[in-house]
Amino acid sequence: MQIEVMKSKLHCVKVTEANLNYMGSITIDEDLMDAVQLIPGERVYIVNNNNGERFDTYVIKGKRGSGCICLNGAAARKVQVGDIVIIMSYALMDFEEAKSFKPMVAFPDQNTNKILK
Repeated sequence: MQIEVMKSKLHCVKVTEANLNYMGSITIDEDLMDAVQLIPGERVYIVNNNNGERFDTYVIKGKRGSGCICLNGAAARKVQVGDIVIIMSYALMDFEEAKSFKPMVAFPDQNTNKILK
């Protein structure tokens, strides 16, 4: 049996940009992606702590060290710059493997979106 478990989580990052005129997705600083092992094109689920919106999209690599969290296309309507969001991805795995799996979780600074050391 396979189950879906949380693989990656960026907990409480600040939206730095919302670009309605882009084709869609979320642009994430490459440092943040590396911290939780996200890859370009990966499906992510987003929870907006400010307004309760929940939606999914896919990842686009942003400039390393920029702190960029930019919602693009239709997703830009679900956030405002300055909103705090949680970004999560999930993976399918065998039930026994899932019991011992440890997800990658990062708690970036909410003002800068930099990984706290």
